[in-house]
Amino acid sequence: MEDSFKLLEERVRRAAERMRQLAAENKSLHDELAKTHVRAGEAEKRLSAAERRESDAGEEARQLEALGRELKVLRREREELRNRLARLVDLLEGLD
Repeated sequence: MEDSFKLLEERVRRAAERMRQLAAENKSLHDELAKTHVRAGEAEKRLSAAERRESDAGEEARQLEALGRELKVLRREREELRNRLARLVDLLEGLD
């Protein structure tokens, strides 16, 4: 009977030790999970910021393109005005 009791006692000790190990491992995993959540949140913030910068860059590119088109139109109009003024000056000089 004493051997059975010792055997049972040993099994209880091993089970208790295993429970302590599992509790420590569980705590470690929870800590690691919390750190991972924090890192994931930071990564999401960086991603959002990068997407905003990309969106802003795309908007700036569209604005630059529109300004480029407007500049071409204005240069063409300026050249047309120069030509018209040159013809008017020629006409006025011809009146003399």
